[in-house]
Amino acid sequence: MSSQNRKQQIEALLQEDPHDPFLRYALAMEYVSSGDDAMAVEHFTQLLREHPDYVPGYMQFGQTLTRLNRLDQARQVFQQGIAAALRTADAHAAEEMRAMLAVLT
Repeated sequence: MSSQNRKQQIEALLQEDPHDPFLRYALAMEYVSSGDDAMAVEHFTQLLREHPDYVPGYMQFGQTLTRLNRLDQARQVFQQGIAAALRTADAHAAEEMRAMLAVLT
């Protein structure tokens, strides 16, 4: 299945359930995969606004911002992600984001 077909399927599913965090994350990742980081940022932003404890979103969002050279924002996202990971008892994700943050400081 092509990336465009997956993207269209995910978009159709999101029309049915626009607040599904996994679908929003999957759509953001489809944009990442296709090299459209700007659109991915929009979807990561919406995901984390609606689901502030969706930890994988922070990791991928921070990496996307880093690729866009939006380093201050990336640092902020990683810090928020560490807090979310600690709230949800995801120590492994917190450590990964601490490592990513350390590279940016």
